[in-house]
Amino acid sequence: MAFLHRHRWLTPYLLLAPGIGFLVLFFVVPLYYLANTSLQEDVGTFDFVFTWAWSNYTDSIGQFHEQFLRSLVYAGIATGLALAIGYPLAYWIATRGGRWKNLLLLFIIAPFFVTYLIRTLAWLTILSDDGVVVDILQTLGVLADDGRLLASSTAVVAGITYNYLPFMALPLYVSIEQIDRRLIEAAQDLYASRAKAFLRVTLPLSLPGVFAGSLLTFIPAVGDFINAQLLGTPRQFMIGNVIQSRFLALGEYGEAAALSLVVMGAVLVLILIYAKALGSERLTG
Repeated sequence: MAFLHRHRWLTPYLLLAPGIGFLVLFFVVPLYYLANTSLQEDVGTFDFVFTWAWSNYTDSIGQFHEQFLRSLVYAGIATGLALAIGYPLAYWIATRGGRWKNLLLLFIIAPFFVTYLIRTLAWLTILSDDGVVVDILQTLGVLADDGRLLASSTAVVAGITYNYLPFMALPLYVSIEQIDRRLIEAAQDLYASRAKAFLRVTLPLSLPGVFAGSLLTFIPAVGDFINAQLLGTPRQFMIGNVIQSRFLALGEYGEAAALSLVVMGAVLVLILIYAKALGSERLTG
């Protein structure tokens, strides 16, 4: 204690040390080995040599660019749908939930009490050809009499949206809940309509929640492969399916590692663009 009293400037670094150590051990070190693997050449059965094999990147991107773009599109659509569903839901709970807020929030996170795989398998029943959803859509004329939802892009996007919706709704709820209601009342006192007060006050102040929810939804959605594998066909496979098969089934570690790093880099660039579009100074203010 006497040492810390004499060297108070060390206190912040000591507090950060466990977190930094965790990141180094479980992020930086694995990332180094992943980058090293991405530049290794296959010289035999499960025998790899580091040869600066940049061809792993060019070959992988050229061969699997379709799955890569499909992943970005599916994740983008799922994130947009989650935002469209989650924002009104979070707004209503935060402003109208009253004493039922905790219960309503519990309903949002209740699916997490069930494993991810089981939740996805449930959609096989929900979207089955003889299920209620298909029957209703066929009755309304949205689907043809012989139409189906399973084994389609619609099923994959629906599964991704459902599984990651809580990641969108909860940050939105926290952001909206923290807005000072007096600001909205002041806007209305200055003759702003409810719609204008929402657009000029509530929406800008909730952008940190929109940003956080979008990241928490989009990032894992890009790398998802369970929904495409169970609810789709090889025609709907995403980049996660390719990486999973290369690592675990085919043993092509160099290409799989290269694809993983390409996905990480692309997602990082998109995040920076998104943050710039929303206004980074508003998100950190």
